[in-house]
Amino acid sequence: MLAASTRTRQINITCDNPVDREVFLHYSLIPSLCIILVLSFLQRREHRRQRDDTSYLLGNHFGIIVPLDFVGTFSNRWSYGAAFGATANKVMFLFSEGYQPLTVPQWAQAFVLFIGGMEVGLSYFPFFACLSSEFQLVSSILGFGYSLTWFVVTVLQISQCPHGQFLGRFETLIFYWPSLLCLGFLLGRFLHMFFKALPVHLGLEPQIEEKSMLEAHQAKHVKQLLSKPRPQEGEKSWFQTRVYEWDPCFQFPSRMVGTLLLAFICLYLFIVIEFCVFLHVRDKLDMFEDKLESYLIHMNETGTLTPIILQVKELISVTKGVWVVTILPAALTCVTYLFHILACYRKHMKRLWAGDKHFLPQKFHSPSSAASVVAIARYSGWQIAYILWGYLIIHVVQSLCGVMLMYGLVLPIIHHRGLEMLQGFGLGVLTLSIVVGLIILQVWIAGTFFLQPKLGTSDKQKPLALNNRRAFHNFNYFLFFYNVLLGLGACLSRLLISCLLGTWLIARIDRTIMQSGYEGADMGFGAWIGMLFVDHYHTNPVLVSFCHILITSHKDRELQKTVKYWCLNQSAGILIQCLLPQLRIVPASRPEPERGGSCCRR
Repeated sequence: MLAASTRTRQINITCDNPVDREVFLHYSLIPSLCIILVLSFLQRREHRRQRDDTSYLLGNHFGIIVPLDFVGTFSNRWSYGAAFGATANKVMFLFSEGYQPLTVPQWAQAFVLFIGGMEVGLSYFPFFACLSSEFQLVSSILGFGYSLTWFVVTVLQISQCPHGQFLGRFETLIFYWPSLLCLGFLLGRFLHMFFKALPVHLGLEPQIEEKSMLEAHQAKHVKQLLSKPRPQEGEKSWFQTRVYEWDPCFQFPSRMVGTLLLAFICLYLFIVIEFCVFLHVRDKLDMFEDKLESYLIHMNETGTLTPIILQVKELISVTKGVWVVTILPAALTCVTYLFHILACYRKHMKRLWAGDKHFLPQKFHSPSSAASVVAIARYSGWQIAYILWGYLIIHVVQSLCGVMLMYGLVLPIIHHRGLEMLQGFGLGVLTLSIVVGLIILQVWIAGTFFLQPKLGTSDKQKPLALNNRRAFHNFNYFLFFYNVLLGLGACLSRLLISCLLGTWLIARIDRTIMQSGYEGADMGFGAWIGMLFVDHYHTNPVLVSFCHILITSHKDRELQKTVKYWCLNQSAGILIQCLLPQLRIVPASRPEPERGGSCCRR
């Protein structure tokens, strides 16, 4: 049976694939650089260099191309998310350190990974550059062609080698369908950009006005602050109260949406890779079990190692079943974390906008400016890595808990030892209840006999003033020796609870798992705080609205000056045309004014 299942998965291990994505990645740098040069040539530089600078010869061409504004971009969020999703497979290769374009010694692996990351980023740079370029017609054509090339290469790889040695049929499709879907979305987006920019280029539609720096949701937020609070209309639903409530005055930036989508795809790929590794390990364990079974048959189940072998086989069987069952709860935990991180981002940003920093540790109230700028670059990558490692750690912990549950409750019932299990469970619960009861009894005695009465009838509790001091000192003395033993159990429970909470919240980058005073050692939480402050200082709706008003008023004043000077120039020209006939001077190239007669009569 094992051989049959192995043959079923190993359907198309060796196949002739004419297109290799790894090799194509290297060659894709050539068109990528060409696209970057074209878009850079079209991009105008705002400040030209002096004549003594060599870049003066370039004129105002070859400006810097921005792939994505990681701070203030709120448009094309799903398009940028699809561009991030198209890179998911390569991100997973980088995460597993499987993509290394060069072979170097062990001490230089960090440089190789850095070069590999730069190469992947340069290869996928045209997706983002074409989406963010101001020249919609040219960028849509270039982006569509580049996306179509990657789409065709991915389809060829799937069609030539659809099967694999781990998942069997359609293994390649299982790995690459998210990237294929994102590439298809980008093709549609670039087509939409082309058909939208073509009429403008042909003059059939007016030119699109320059986009305002003030977003619509930011203006709504400021209007909401300046308006009177309205009474709530109707009651909120359970979903709005407990899960999420949509806010029209808030939008997530493109960076957060792209990070979320890429994290989803990478989590899916990580689960698929983990399952493939599990299948490989399971085959090895099945082979080991076959050897153990052969030994039992050879010894006729009478050897001294027979009980140990049966327990090992039972442990292997339980572990395999628990590992498969806990895949779903571990994945759902990380998925809920991703949505919860978005909710926490909105909640924290609104608190910072309101000037509330009490939810932050004291040392993070004024983070370093340089560290915050670096944090905005680190956050997206670290968030994905935290989610992936968090899933693996949560899966391992849930599997250990599942094995303990199986050996504590299920297996005793299967082996007809349910009564013994219930007796042990009852003794454990009784012991724990007595310990907890004694702790509660101490609190009750202290509150009843060793505190003075309430000062007023409206007081919620007694004042912290001792009463019956002699009895209190005897109470402390005799409980001193018992509390030493009780403290041992409290210490172990503290360690256990810290381990469980730490492993359970390891994927939450928005919450530190360090104790108070040691939050600075949590680099992920530091990146989260730095990212919040950068967004707070650059996308605060009140600040952006103020800057928008200043820019708009400045433009209005410049426009008024321009109109005034134009009117003065026009009046001076008319006056000269009226005086020229009287001086008997006829200009050679200036036409006669239309209202010359009336002007001269005046």
